[in-house]
Amino acid sequence: MLSRRGERKEEGAPIWMITYSDLMTLLLVFFVLLFSFSTMNIAKFKQFIASYQGVGILDSGAASIIDSEPLAQDYSQDTGFAEAIVQERARELMAAYQTVKNYLIENNLETLVEVRYENRGIALDIKESILFDSGKADLKPNAREVLDRLAGLLGQINNEVIVEGHTDNRPIHTVQFPTNWELSTARAVTVVRYFSEQKQLRPERFVAVGYGEYRPLLPNDSPENMAANRRVVLLIGVNSGTPGEGVDSSAFQATP
Repeated sequence: MLSRRGERKEEGAPIWMITYSDLMTLLLVFFVLLFSFSTMNIAKFKQFIASYQGVGILDSGAASIIDSEPLAQDYSQDTGFAEAIVQERARELMAAYQTVKNYLIENNLETLVEVRYENRGIALDIKESILFDSGKADLKPNAREVLDRLAGLLGQINNEVIVEGHTDNRPIHTVQFPTNWELSTARAVTVVRYFSEQKQLRPERFVAVGYGEYRPLLPNDSPENMAANRRVVLLIGVNSGTPGEGVDSSAFQATP
């Protein structure tokens, strides 16, 4: 459009309004992002809390373990919930740990089985020499007596138990066991089958795992360390009684 003086007159909003509107849009997006960042992601926050470790509560330090099911509580409204959960879980784990330890003492197993706590659960370490001959996966006669007494503990709870086989780093080359993988796995399976077939414990509670030489407790640089690395571990989880989710630590309150 031309004005009376013949000059072209622009229609609509002036050009500077375009820049101004872009600025306002960017500010709006910025504040929306700030708001979204301030909203608590419950799942991620639970993972953070689950990784928290309160050292010194048990002999090897206790890690807080949070149930896999979501809590109904609004986390963003209670700043003290995390500490409460950690303390409660630590008390439960301490009770479970002490119950297992007392059971071993009462059944004269404390010199044969070492109990320790790790973030996956309560681990019972059994030296290879107690259960198996070197390079073998058949239970020794005396091993059955040890497993029978341990079955008494496992029979009181409904927890998932991971049976782990471990070896030292000396290679093995036999038809039955080409490597330590096969040997360690066969030993774990032997123990699981004994609990399920001979002691009638529910087989769905058990998992057999062979780690070979690859998860040693100590460097394989001495006969003593190598002997410590040759072991079978019964790992009792500490989350819930559902297989795959660990153990309900309250189940340890059963009478020994």
